[in-house]
Amino acid sequence: MKQHLNTLFVTTEGAYLAKDGQAAVVRHQKQDLLRVPLHNLDGIVCLARVGRSPYLMAACAAGGVRISFCNTHGRFQAAVIGFQPGNVLLRRQQFRVADDEPAALAIAAPMIAAKIANCRSVLLRAIRDSPSVNDVLEPITKRLAFQIDFARGSSSLDQLRGIEGDSAASYFGVFSHLMTAKDVGFSFGNRSRRPPLDPVNSLLSFLYAMLAHDARSACEAAGLDAAVGFLHRDRPGRPGLALDLMEEFRPFLVDRLVLSLINRRQLSLSDFVTTASSAVHAGAD
Repeated sequence: MKQHLNTLFVTTEGAYLAKDGQAAVVRHQKQDLLRVPLHNLDGIVCLARVGRSPYLMAACAAGGVRISFCNTHGRFQAAVIGFQPGNVLLRRQQFRVADDEPAALAIAAPMIAAKIANCRSVLLRAIRDSPSVNDVLEPITKRLAFQIDFARGSSSLDQLRGIEGDSAASYFGVFSHLMTAKDVGFSFGNRSRRPPLDPVNSLLSFLYAMLAHDARSACEAAGLDAAVGFLHRDRPGRPGLALDLMEEFRPFLVDRLVLSLINRRQLSLSDFVTTASSAVHAGAD
């Protein structure tokens, strides 16, 4: 069984990744900023203009350490991965299940039920932390409780996708009430992506991209095809299985982090920039 380890995120503009012995070294202006043994890493994510040594890339490929290159807003651009022997019998079975709707539904339905349950947990925690929002959030928590059962009992993938979309609309419809630090100026109307149109959506999209990196790495480490999912339809360039795996982790790994960063005033509106196309990104280009 593979033990999933750490992901190294490099955000320093102009940094350089090098190999020194059996370690990855992050250098900037001829100084070593960080040194991490390769056997402690699952992946490296570059979120800025970062140089890299071919010797490091070769060592990462040989050691199963995925290097992902993203732009400064977290949008995936390319990756360096080594030979993935996988298990052809496992992948053939994955493809068969993906083409068999009842079998795919049996896998996808618990994922969505877990996602809805975790969304509900986020709202219940908000009620405990701030009882004043109870009147707004309690009806949604009851609605989500019913939708958990509906998801488990879905009769088709299309019905399950509809339940997921309806629950997400209910959840994000009250998301603004979870932001208790009103004086910092953050607001949230509805979920927007490609591009995100406000700082909160920008944060959500950025962190979902980071979660996708780890989910995709986990799929490949297990010998599965990250592009062939059970809930998400096949689309060229889309890691459907990684997106499937992400669903139940989104609320408590990403949404809670976004809320904590805002409510603890660790971010301000000045940390974001709006482009000419109205897209909002973290930091300046």
